[in-house]
Amino acid sequence: MLEVGKPAPNFTLSDQNNTLVALDSFKGKKVLVYFYPRASTPGCTVQACALRDSKAELEALNVVVLGISPDTPKKLTNFTNKQALNFTLLADEDHATCEAYNVWQLKKFMGRENMGVVRTSFLIDEQGNLEHIFNKFKTKDHHEVVLAYLNEK
Repeated sequence: MLEVGKPAPNFTLSDQNNTLVALDSFKGKKVLVYFYPRASTPGCTVQACALRDSKAELEALNVVVLGISPDTPKKLTNFTNKQALNFTLLADEDHATCEAYNVWQLKKFMGRENMGVVRTSFLIDEQGNLEHIFNKFKTKDHHEVVLAYLNEK
């Protein structure tokens, strides 16, 4: 079980440019790792575009954004280009990182059950420890919840 104050599970995943990105390469910065179900779906687009539009505020608070989904790098490239996203998206095709963060779970939708990503965000501090877990938000105000937390500190 993940606990605030404990080390965040490390990962190395391919980004939208098919370049490997490792979480531990961001030591010294806060990292917002947000897990979302699928690129280019309505809720995920709203969430990503709001983070895109909040990039300057997040950078001013020393925060890097990494979005993770089970999509392929090619789908992430299309999503990034179509929405002019200005942060890194990572492909977790085998959902091993989602499982390490306990966001790969059984979900019910329209009477059907499938395994999928439960939308959750993790703020990782400058030393690589879990600082905060965001799991109660709407896609349209996710960025506001994150910024409110960061500005309270």
